Amino acid sequence: MRYLWAVPAAVIGWFLAGFAPSYLAGLPDAATTFVSASNGRVDLLVLGGFAGGVAAGFLLGRVRYAVPLVLVVAAGTWWLSGHTLSARELLITLLAASAVGALFGALGTRSSVVAAFALALPLAWYAARPAADLADDFRWTWQLNGLLVAVGLAIVLYVSCWRRGWRSAYFWPALIATYLLSFAIVDGVRAVASAAGRPADEIADAGTDGFFQSFEPLLTNYWPWLVLAVLLAIPMTALKLRALPPPPPPLDPYADRTNDAVLSDDLDWIDQHEPERRLLARYNRATAEEGGSDEQVAGEPAVFVPSGRDREDG
Repeated sequence: MRYLWAVPAAVIGWFLAGFAPSYLAGLPDAATTFVSASNGRVDLLVLGGFAGGVAAGFLLGRVRYAVPLVLVVAAGTWWLSGHTLSARELLITLLAASAVGALFGALGTRSSVVAAFALALPLAWYAARPAADLADDFRWTWQLNGLLVAVGLAIVLYVSCWRRGWRSAYFWPALIATYLLSFAIVDGVRAVASAAGRPADEIADAGTDGFFQSFEPLLTNYWPWLVLAVLLAIPMTALKLRALPPPPPPLDPYADRTNDAVLSDDLDWIDQHEPERRLLARYNRATAEEGGSDEQVAGEPAVFVPSGRDREDG
């Protein structure tokens, strides 16, 4: 019954998370297609396909269902947009990005750390979108970009501790590095898309320059916002863990067994019936050899012997 709503939700989530913002803003040349097949929009195919795949994987939660579904949806959307197989390189790019995103999204339902790694690239893409659309003379650019960068990093760190609590905080340095690397990937893909139609060497140089040049403004201009994001993620995680009920006690593997079931074989003598004991007098061997009477020697205590055991011969 779960997949009756999860499958339609995954289809809608793939489009909303990956292509709805660009579709509503208007594609180049006043196009109204769902997915653009322009070489100048290869960044949309890569980043949008990955973000949509992550959303679909989160909703389905199974790799064997999420990956085939996003492949069918991406191919169907490509066909509904009226594109042909002449641009099959772009189609393969869209399919590959959607499949990889669905893989990480489905695995993220089992591990919150994997989910945080999967969300790093989509959140970095969303955080960088307003700056690309605003004019250069906008006076609040630094504040807006810094706020979006901080919110994205705080969400990534918060999601990583969703299941395991503070034990996942050991992954925070790797998550921060992945989040910063995601901005470099976004800028590199955009540089490659803007250099479409040029020789391969120029495209490679543009992508490399866009990748490495993105670290400088993040580390020089927006480092206070990154620190603020870490400081914000700490109380968010603490409040979330405080609101959770205490974990249940561990299950006893022998709760449904009796005490005899856990005793080893060398302790079986405990359950055996102990023979009755009777009191026997201690006899004087010297008196018995001389034919004396059977009388107990004074001062010698009586001894207990098991029932049925023969008394000692004189």
